[in-house]
Amino acid sequence: MNFARSGLSKLLAVRWVGQITDGVFQSALASFVLFSPERQANPRAAALAFCVVLLPYSIVGPYVGTLLDKFSRQRIIQYANYFRAINLLIIGFLINQGSTGALLTLFVLISFGVNRLILSGLSAGLPLVVLKERLVGANALAVTGGTIGVVIGGGIGIGAKKFFDIQLSSDRSDGLIILIACLGYLFSGILVRRVRRFEIGPKDVDEAKQDAGWKEMIEGFNILRAQGDSLRGIVATAIQRGGLTSLTMMVLLLERNTYHASTNPDAGLSGFALMLSIAGCGIALGAFITPFIVQIFGRHLWIRIAMVVGTPSLLLYIAFPNVYTIGFAAFLLAACGQAVKVTNDALVQTKIHDEFRGRVFAFYDMAVNAAIVIGAGVAAIVLPISGESLLLPLLIFAAYLFTSIFLLRNASFSFHSRPTT
Repeated sequence: MNFARSGLSKLLAVRWVGQITDGVFQSALASFVLFSPERQANPRAAALAFCVVLLPYSIVGPYVGTLLDKFSRQRIIQYANYFRAINLLIIGFLINQGSTGALLTLFVLISFGVNRLILSGLSAGLPLVVLKERLVGANALAVTGGTIGVVIGGGIGIGAKKFFDIQLSSDRSDGLIILIACLGYLFSGILVRRVRRFEIGPKDVDEAKQDAGWKEMIEGFNILRAQGDSLRGIVATAIQRGGLTSLTMMVLLLERNTYHASTNPDAGLSGFALMLSIAGCGIALGAFITPFIVQIFGRHLWIRIAMVVGTPSLLLYIAFPNVYTIGFAAFLLAACGQAVKVTNDALVQTKIHDEFRGRVFAFYDMAVNAAIVIGAGVAAIVLPISGESLLLPLLIFAAYLFTSIFLLRNASFSFHSRPTT
């Protein structure tokens, strides 16, 4: 793939720099319980943390999506990065002052919301710089590289904190890390300037028409309904992500309260971090193999296969519940989840006309966010504090199997669906 000609390298630079910075930023927030679900000792507190972080974007999502279809996405992404940098200056000041209250919560949630706006804009614009037959590979590269970037950024932030803690108080060192993140977002905004104003859309834009909100979101949803495979793919991806969230909560409680003494939370968090690393390897594998397997099975069939190919690992855990079988399940389901996500991203990008792509991806994000919250809620209801449960993996198994067999059945989810482009 010729990155220089396609413009993909420009978008990757913006996305990866931004997500590395996300990792740095989130590492500075790790000491604040509200934004670290993995630090929660019980399932209800962990579920609440997921809800607080994810629900605000779901409220503004309809307006975000229509903005991406009405105004230059390049300009929106550029100014959103600048806004995020300014927002982090405020967060850094509050952390430096030792603030952990509602005001800090508000500005952190604004930062998370702006981040989703940027990622939606980049996803909506990707088909305009990449050939359709290369979208699966481009999405695998963008999404997986971004995930790895968050991990790298987290490592940079943790390393910087250890260095600053030698000479400064914890709050001041966190404030300095936030300042580093501020510079990262500023740099990401500068990188967007290499993209031409309408290079990533929208095409045929009428900026004089500024209507936005639920009305036009519904219009985009109706377009999505007409493309039944795209809508079903989005719902399937959301269900897959919801199941992964439930599994994540089970693993963190097992590591926090069962596999390690509950009086030693740091050991539990270290075990959970190891599990996340194992899942990260699965994510990388899923992204790597997907472009090749799609060439064999096609996008639709591969999404169906990926929904269920990892589910036997859940039955293995049910039969032999221990740290090794849950680790194997985390690896395999993370690989399958990434395969579903990058394949369906390419499917939606191909089938939905650029005029509606921004609001469709905003709806996509809202659906996934809602499923994550539901998955966390189900886990909070089913899981005991110990995290030991055979019912939850059985529910995840059933949901994935139902999705593949019924929701994605050939009669309504196949390559025969016609694109809008």
